[in-house]
Amino acid sequence: MLLALNPIAFQLGGLEVHWYGIIIASAVLIAVYLAMREAPKRGIKEDHILNLILWALPFALIGARLYYVAFEWPYYAAHPGEIIAIWHGGIAIYGALIASVIVFAIYCRVQWLPVWLVLDIAAPTVMLAQAIGRWGNFMNQEAHGAVTTLAYLRGLHLPEFIIQQMNIGGAYRQPTFLYESMWNLVGFALLMTVRHHEHWLKQGEVVLSYVMWYSFGRFFVEGMRTDSLYVMPGLRVSQLLSIILFVAAAGLVWYRRRQGNVAWYLDGNPLKAVE
Repeated sequence: MLLALNPIAFQLGGLEVHWYGIIIASAVLIAVYLAMREAPKRGIKEDHILNLILWALPFALIGARLYYVAFEWPYYAAHPGEIIAIWHGGIAIYGALIASVIVFAIYCRVQWLPVWLVLDIAAPTVMLAQAIGRWGNFMNQEAHGAVTTLAYLRGLHLPEFIIQQMNIGGAYRQPTFLYESMWNLVGFALLMTVRHHEHWLKQGEVVLSYVMWYSFGRFFVEGMRTDSLYVMPGLRVSQLLSIILFVAAAGLVWYRRRQGNVAWYLDGNPLKAVE
């Protein structure tokens, strides 16, 4: 039987470097690289992508923490010193995404950049980063589902190292990290495929498609997890937010198409409107 994987990659003196951090950092670098390659094709300078990342990353971390703290407020109200103790765990991807979108919108407004276009450039790469980042949860044996059986996991034809890593606390668990990672990977492939086809999408519809795809999958994966935040007993925060985001994104696609003045993506030129 294989042993669980060590979450610590290596040590530098007294500093422990975790696989979680390496995987997340790698995911961000890959996303930035892909966004920087796409930006010039859409008339956006690469420097703007770098600037956006430098601004968005710290605020994304703050947003992810504040989101988590807000829905665990009874605990943190009693232990205020723990609010900044992010090294003890407790961040939420939705909080990071919301904070990042706000930063993107403000930066684009200040720099006179088309917000929808910049979000369209970033969206597929963010989805890929999320797909990669879930493997950090895998290394930490977190973001898993309920107890299951060894036979079930082997029935999924998973590699043995994944199966053994899902042996947590003496019981095998649903690999919900893997379900979400695969869902995001498929979404990334689809967005990368359709965003360069003429007359398939209009400006803003890449990021709105991302929102719908991610929130749809997250709704079902969240229902299988055992570490969810709850608005109230029986109502998970991420599931509620997934419904709101899916409906809002779908509504925006419908509304903007009804307006009829939003540019199609045509011949690599996102600024040319073709009706």
